Amino acid sequence: MNRRLAWLAILALASAAAAAPPQQGKKLKVYVAVDMEGVVGTVTSDQLGPAGFEYARFREFMTREALAAVNAAKESGATEILVADSHGNGENLLIEMFPADVRVIRSWPRHQGMMAGLDSTFDAAIFIGYHASTNNLGGVRAHTFSSARITRVAINGKTVSEGAWGAAIAGHYGVPVVMMSGDDAAIAEVRAVVGDIEAAETKRALSFHSANTLTPAASYELIARKVKAALARLKDFKPYRVESPLSIEIGFKHYTPVEMLAWLKMFERVDSHTIRFRARDMLEASDIENFITSYNFALEP
Repeated sequence: MNRRLAWLAILALASAAAAAPPQQGKKLKVYVAVDMEGVVGTVTSDQLGPAGFEYARFREFMTREALAAVNAAKESGATEILVADSHGNGENLLIEMFPADVRVIRSWPRHQGMMAGLDSTFDAAIFIGYHASTNNLGGVRAHTFSSARITRVAINGKTVSEGAWGAAIAGHYGVPVVMMSGDDAAIAEVRAVVGDIEAAETKRALSFHSANTLTPAASYELIARKVKAALARLKDFKPYRVESPLSIEIGFKHYTPVEMLAWLKMFERVDSHTIRFRARDMLEASDIENFITSYNFALEP
């Protein structure tokens, strides 16, 4: 009799649990920064800006890669997602294609550059469409911040790519980068700095303007799979933190900007094409970098 009562009690509890509304899960906040040079099939300026004859098609590929990451994150439990359009004019993503509960950052200038809007409330950062640095011997369209102006960027003497720079900003807030997509050179470069993150290799670099590439459909599937894999083992990833105060070096292709910046006491001229400055943290370093590499009179109203 006692055994029968025990079973009845267990069944009653199970029924009550089934009838009760599900408990609210833990919030999962994900940041997605999106560039374009690392997007599937992208190889030349024909795909990268409004003047290119393939740009309209490739901005849709860029959007769909970002959307693959967003949908995979949502399926993995993400409750809030912020997407940063971080290529060119910052007006590339087709925002009408995103779910209504996703927010998108567009255009410039903005604090933290490619990582605008990121803060300590996020649980993970994802990079989509990233490329290798200007110092990399491989990589499709490899550059750092400005292909026309910059030859090198270093943090505390260590040369970094845009991916590593962004990871350091995320690390300032205690947020780990957990996944990226791009070509093989870009992935290897970021992993060498931040660790063995999940990665979707959308293409293999053959030269600065050539690649062996996946098809768009294959790229979307791979990105979704890698995002899910990353968020399934979120606890395995650690934020990439750099030691403060920081020593930042920026090499310019042209002589005059370095000469003029050296007139200001905060900048040291390392050589004919390189300046160095100190920053208390990555946020200050980012603001200074954004100003000295991006400001022009056309920004004035």
